Amino acid sequence: MLESRRNIALACALSMLAGYVDGIGFLHLGGLFVSFMSGNSTRLGVSLAEAQWWQAAGALGLIALFVAGAAAGSLVVLGAGAERQPWLLLIEAALLAAAALCHGYGLPNLAIAGIVLAMGLENAVFQIDGGAGLGLTYVTGALVKVGQLLAVGLTGGPRWGWVPNLLLWAALVAGSAAGALAYAWINLAAIWFAAGAALASAAIVAVALRRPRA
Repeated sequence: MLESRRNIALACALSMLAGYVDGIGFLHLGGLFVSFMSGNSTRLGVSLAEAQWWQAAGALGLIALFVAGAAAGSLVVLGAGAERQPWLLLIEAALLAAAALCHGYGLPNLAIAGIVLAMGLENAVFQIDGGAGLGLTYVTGALVKVGQLLAVGLTGGPRWGWVPNLLLWAALVAGSAAGALAYAWINLAAIWFAAGAALASAAIVAVALRRPRA
């Protein structure tokens, strides 16, 4: 899925967007995540072991919302055909804008719910026919591929095949740093920038899909 420059650019842009949003969510939730469910799953297990039921419920709720968002994204993929990427990004932008509005009206819990749904949905952007896709809001798999493809390159395979996955990881880290800075500046209102970025991505992808191929 990272064979073309277009896909690499889009994947890195969306990974950066996910990192940005997750940096904001991490600071707002005090150590929970809005896109990294492995971390929330670990927090769930630790909270259960320590009988911290309220924290466990919070982690479980975030996981459930993320799964719901991923399911919604898959439904769009199954129904939207070749236009699925712009529709997914447009829906993501709408969810993030709704989250920012909820923050503005003093509804932080609804804001977080909208953000988590958007992050789950984003992972369907590179999904094919309802099957497995490319994870954009977490990069553990990308780092594993960096190591595997680096080994392939060292044993006679493509020398630079690991670079796209490393770029995906770097994009998420850069986005997280930007999100942390934005949250320190304007709190959850920083989500407006994420909504704008998702909307711009939807427009760019829609134009690219309509451009005649050479």
